[in-house]
Amino acid sequence: MQFKLQSSTKILANKQQSFQTKKLFFYFLSFTFYLLFSTLPACAQTVKNSCPPKLVIATPPNNLDPIFPNLDQSCGEAEKFVYSPQQMLSELAKVDVIYLGETHDRSLDHQNQLKIIQELYQRNPKIAIAMEMFQRPYQGVVNEYLAGKLTEAQLLEKSQYEKRWGFPWENYAPILRFAKQKQLPVLALNTPTEITRKVARQGLESLTPSERQFIPPFTEIRTDNQAYRELALQAFQHHQDAGHGNSPSSERFFLAQVLWDETMAEAIAKFVKANPEHQVVVLAGAGHIIYGYGIPSRVERRLDNQKFTQRSVLLSPSEDATTGKTPKVADFILDKTSPLAF
Repeated sequence: MQFKLQSSTKILANKQQSFQTKKLFFYFLSFTFYLLFSTLPACAQTVKNSCPPKLVIATPPNNLDPIFPNLDQSCGEAEKFVYSPQQMLSELAKVDVIYLGETHDRSLDHQNQLKIIQELYQRNPKIAIAMEMFQRPYQGVVNEYLAGKLTEAQLLEKSQYEKRWGFPWENYAPILRFAKQKQLPVLALNTPTEITRKVARQGLESLTPSERQFIPPFTEIRTDNQAYRELALQAFQHHQDAGHGNSPSSERFFLAQVLWDETMAEAIAKFVKANPEHQVVVLAGAGHIIYGYGIPSRVERRLDNQKFTQRSVLLSPSEDATTGKTPKVADFILDKTSPLAF
């Protein structure tokens, strides 16, 4: 699978600037995984469906051959892989967990997240929004905001938003305001920064009992996906060559990424078990979603004995939907440069 080199370079430049400004190691780590997962081949046997994602296009072109030049004939007709926003929404409305994979500093992604949430709400008001942007110790703070006990300014201060996330608040504020207005649950998914950083440097065994309460049991932190591991090793080398961070261990680099995924997956799975009537919309970086390696496969593992469905959407356009000969990166990819219209 290949992205446009020019586009990837532009995104990387933006991310490196954010990294230098915020000096948060894991912004770069997350993007490194996303970039490598998007540009390197993955092992087909680890992905159930190797046909391309559905491209969501407002007005499909007359000739689809240039869009799918390498479509594997076993996948069927190209027309099956081009959806309108309305078709995508109709399919998403039927599933239990939806992943909206974002590029954190791309405002259009967040506009489309809100549009999708609003449209889904019209079909089923029992929606929960699960957010990577808030860390687990601050669930109570998020709940207080939703209950009207905190202002937005107080939410940002008490959740340490600027320190722990730092991307423009106005990208996410309309989503939180909508959740507050409609009284939708919002899940704080993320691992505390200091825990992830400590694991990357010293391993899981370095965590204290008080730190362990914010992550899954060690037995649930699975690092046995070989394709994921191989990509992590390449990401680690890229990370080291760029001169960022000082983790001496590629294995701990991978472990930190997996811990991130497992922590978010655990919170989602627990909510689904306790609230089966709710649809969960997950807002997270694309690197945690693509190929299902990060969060989706780990939610599925935890809900193995429970009937449920999930779908993933990449909110930023890419060219990797144009082949049926490599593993599916997501279920849907938005091919738009303007907000969705339903």
